[in-house]
Amino acid sequence: MDFAARRCVPCEGKVAPLAGPAVAEALASLAGWELRDGATRLRKRYGFGDFLGAMRFVDALAGVAEAEGHHPDFSVHYADVEVTLWTHAAGGLTENDFIVAAKLDALPESRRP
Repeated sequence: MDFAARRCVPCEGKVAPLAGPAVAEALASLAGWELRDGATRLRKRYGFGDFLGAMRFVDALAGVAEAEGHHPDFSVHYADVEVTLWTHAAGGLTENDFIVAAKLDALPESRRP
């Protein structure tokens, strides 16, 4: 599935979370992402050469999140950025989470120099 070519769809609690095979199939299309919290969240740690590289990625991440209307949690640990995605309104993972994950992976800033 080419999630990076898709757009997030507002769900506002009207979409059921993905489960079982749908989650496994969607996860297989992403590199380096893992399921957390009983398969209700996606998590990935991006590594960079320095703090400024991490911050460039955070800035690009913010642009993707705002454009898609789907905002991940993230934390910065000097040269690493940990990103966690889930759809609050659905109480788990939806296609929007996989769309944002794929778009973050496609950012030039996501690649370590």
